[in-house]
Amino acid sequence: MNDNLLKSVRIRENAGRFYEDFEPGHIYEHRPGRTITETDNIWFTLLTMNTHPLHFDNAYAAKSEFGQALVNSCLTLSMVVGMSVRDVSQHAIGNLGWDKVALTAPVFVGDTIYAESEVLAKRESKSRPTQGIVTVKTVGLKADGKQFMNFERTVLVPKRGGGIET
Repeated sequence: MNDNLLKSVRIRENAGRFYEDFEPGHIYEHRPGRTITETDNIWFTLLTMNTHPLHFDNAYAAKSEFGQALVNSCLTLSMVVGMSVRDVSQHAIGNLGWDKVALTAPVFVGDTIYAESEVLAKRESKSRPTQGIVTVKTVGLKADGKQFMNFERTVLVPKRGGGIET
């Protein structure tokens, strides 16, 4: 029998990127997507104490210009950021800010959303030699490709060997 077949091979999943892995112009398509349910929307809206009935009162929402309940935009922002973590901030020391958040189309219960991020810039940290600062533009897309959100996010990420590696 071949000795190579008897050797065990162990491979650890390598999620996330370090400073050296980011290059301006690279675009990361974040998967999987997520279909938003009515329960997601109602629970998030009530959990965050948002009292606007457009998010949880279907009779009220039916009389609005949308004709149906809108998904809470803070929920879609949270989901899109979450989708980007494995590619953008899995190793981050911290988020430094979100800028230019734009809500460009409504999102409804039943919509499936996806996200992608483009690296806009990177620079070494002036005060932390083992870390760097990366800025990305992330867009939220519906399954049909229509953009519903975009924003810029800046994160502090370690250089390879300069952070907590699991």
